[in-house]
Amino acid sequence: MTGLPLADVAATEAAGAALGRLLRAGDVVALHGDLGAGKTSLARGALAALGLAEEAPSPSFAIVQAYDRPDVSLPVWHVDLYRLEDAGEAAELGLDEVLEDGALLIEWAERLGDRLWPDTLHLTLETTPDGARRLTWAVPAAWEGRWPPSEFSAA
Repeated sequence: MTGLPLADVAATEAAGAALGRLLRAGDVVALHGDLGAGKTSLARGALAALGLAEEAPSPSFAIVQAYDRPDVSLPVWHVDLYRLEDAGEAAELGLDEVLEDGALLIEWAERLGDRLWPDTLHLTLETTPDGARRLTWAVPAAWEGRWPPSEFSAA
């Protein structure tokens, strides 16, 4: 399968929830797509699946939104690198810190250049001509057998 059609925001959040149920400590997920493609909605679904009760705000201005226990079952940093002008700026964020016992969801991960971890799951959201979205992925060895989740095969 080459991808998953997503009819609306609810479907995007449901795909994110499937992601959230699979996340483990040390995981890095790069979220790719144009402005408005649904990267934050996908992350919100993942965070909700991890137990976050309120809607996660976009990290666009804060750059990093950190979530920890007891609000979520797995510590997660939701990161938006859109405003970074240089990959070197990301080093100052200390993103490695969360990977010992948590995970990273990174919007605009391409801004990290070659600093991106090799076992990163790459998820790309694209808007289709009919206004819906399509989720596609590139799966590293660390994610084989976990991604795509079995519920996607029924789609």
